[in-house]
Amino acid sequence: MTKIEKYVDGLRDKTENELKTELVSAKKELFNLRFQNATNQLDNTARIRQVRKNIARINTIITQKQKGIEQRKKGAV
Repeated sequence: MTKIEKYVDGLRDKTENELKTELVSAKKELFNLRFQNATNQLDNTARIRQVRKNIARINTIITQKQKGIEQRKKGAV
């Protein structure tokens, strides 16, 4: 299991309110990273992309929970 799969599984175990809290903190982190990038203080610019993808993952799981969609695990029938 990769790091991303573990992260997503951890997100699936959280409640909708916990996911929204996580989403807010990820958006704050993205804002800070963009600010650091604009002022040439950011060393790891790839982190911006990682945080953007995490925001998308969180939003996807929130939507799935709202619609009652259960995501199957790989290999499950």
